[in-house]
Amino acid sequence: MNTQIIAIANQKGGVGKTTTCANLGIGLAQSGKKVLLIDGDPQGSLTISLGNPQPDKLPFTLSDAMGRILMDEPIRPGEGILHHPEGVDLMPADIQLSGMEVSLVNAMSRETILRQYLDTLKGQYSHILIDCQPSLGMLTVNALAAANRVIIPVQAEYLPAKGLEQLLQTINKVRRQINPKLQIDGILLTMVDSRTNFAKEISALLRETYGSKIKVFTSEIPHSVRAKEISAEGKSIYAHDPNGKVAEGYKNLTKEVLKLEKQREKNRAGLSR
Repeated sequence: MNTQIIAIANQKGGVGKTTTCANLGIGLAQSGKKVLLIDGDPQGSLTISLGNPQPDKLPFTLSDAMGRILMDEPIRPGEGILHHPEGVDLMPADIQLSGMEVSLVNAMSRETILRQYLDTLKGQYSHILIDCQPSLGMLTVNALAAANRVIIPVQAEYLPAKGLEQLLQTINKVRRQINPKLQIDGILLTMVDSRTNFAKEISALLRETYGSKIKVFTSEIPHSVRAKEISAEGKSIYAHDPNGKVAEGYKNLTKEVLKLEKQREKNRAGLSR
């Protein structure tokens, strides 16, 4: 199985990374894919939003897995992986992960510890999605070093240019120095308030500035109070409000992501002829 590893990254917080990771993951699972979600944020937002309100009480989390790799100790198959009723698996995170970030600073091959862990799981999943923390520290670099694709959620309410430039520089640096396979799938506009012109202006500006180099997804995720409510319930938007606009946005994104994959496979097949 050729595992697609997608990092959901933006060093700015509150842009919908966690919601995107959960709902794209569950959308892919509903399309028949075998999906593992990785919570790469010490705050454990993804872990909490998928029905685990106390991540620090879990017996095994991502920091334990990465710690085993660092110490060259074995990990049992599937150890610590949780199963969510909507068809995805989860490797949870808790606050211990911030200690792991400190440990990584002096570690050998510090940028590839997460990649080494994911290598042990690759054949079991068609897709692994990583919810990155809102910073460009060692954990995010590990996610970018492990991924072959990146999706960048951007909030439609403000001008993201400066932060986006920083992130793109980091992605380019990782691509040059550690992971030449890394590709940007696209920029995803989130929290779009269709009643205002502002979101339309941001969207047009993004397409104008980056459109020639980076895809801006045609799917947009609308702003919704409901979407915020559900993270306390441990359910996805599909279970909570399947006919709502946010669910529709994520269904469209899932289709777009799968279409992109097909296109790339086709291009690769064409090249290898």
